[in-house]
Amino acid sequence: MTDSAKKVRDVMADSFVLVEGMTTVEDAIRIAREKEVKALIVNKRDENDEYGLVLMNDIAKKVLAKDKSPSRVNVYEIMTKPALSVVPDMQVKYCARLFERFGISRAPVIDNGEILGMVSYNTIVMFGMLND
Repeated sequence: MTDSAKKVRDVMADSFVLVEGMTTVEDAIRIAREKEVKALIVNKRDENDEYGLVLMNDIAKKVLAKDKSPSRVNVYEIMTKPALSVVPDMQVKYCARLFERFGISRAPVIDNGEILGMVSYNTIVMFGMLND
């Protein structure tokens, strides 16, 4: 399989963490450390809502740099919503182009409304560029 034929499903991390919007940043950090993830997907409030995404960058920029208390800020206040997501059958080269175009570094992989995992520049490079 050549790098251009590899799909997001071939390189995505199938582990992800889903949190509620009311989760405090303090708890979000604890969860991220425990689960060893760099991003948290914020669950939909209902079936007509969209998923959100909180990166550790968001916490650093919107909480730490602004000297806010992580115990008093909820993830819904700092998340990106809607989270830009990708489908599992997208070729990795197009996923990388999408990331570049929108200035993002990772995205949930969603198929028919179900979260399958996360894809990032790191997973694309580490698992999508070489023919193993």
